[in-house]
Amino acid sequence: MTQPRRSFQVGTGLFILLGFAALAYLATQTTSVANYTEGDSYTLKAKFSNIGQLKQRAPVKLAGVRIGSVKSIALDPQSLEALVTIGIDTRFKDIPDDSGAAIFTSGLLGDQYVGVQPGGSPVAFKDGDEFILTQSSMQLEDLIGKFLVSGDTPKKPANAATPTTDDVEPAAKNP
Repeated sequence: MTQPRRSFQVGTGLFILLGFAALAYLATQTTSVANYTEGDSYTLKAKFSNIGQLKQRAPVKLAGVRIGSVKSIALDPQSLEALVTIGIDTRFKDIPDDSGAAIFTSGLLGDQYVGVQPGGSPVAFKDGDEFILTQSSMQLEDLIGKFLVSGDTPKKPANAATPTTDDVEPAAKNP
C-alpha cells in the first residue's frame, strides 16, 4: 500500500479549513448581529401577548429598513404580557406616535423581528413612549392547527330543501 502524497494531505486540510471559514462567514452574515453598528438611540416599549422566538438584538425594521434593535424582553407582572424594550436610532426620530409594532418572521422559518408600521399623527414618539397598537407573533403551529380544524366538509345549510317524492318524476314503464 502506498502512502498518500503530502501535498494531497495539505490540500485536503486547506479545503476543510476554507469550508469552515465559509460557514462561519455565512453564520455571522445571516444573524441579526451582522451589518449593524449601533449609535445614539432612544427607547420605546411595546407589550405583546406572544413574542414567539423573538430575541434580544433582533432587528427593528420600518419599510424593510433596519432602524434599531430589541434591547430587552421581560414579563410585565401586571398585564402578564411580554414587555419588549426597543432601541431606535436617533436618525429616525420622526416616527408618528400612533404607529404600530408587530412581530414578523423572515422567511418561512427565519429569525423574528419587530416591524414598525407608521401611523399618520403629526406628533412623533419621545424617549420612553410605548406603542399602543401591537400585533403578536403568528405561530406556525397555530396556523397549521386552524387550517386542519377548518378543513372539514361543508355542512348543508338549514334552509336547504330536501327532495320529496312529488319532485321526482315517475320512472317510465316498459310496455
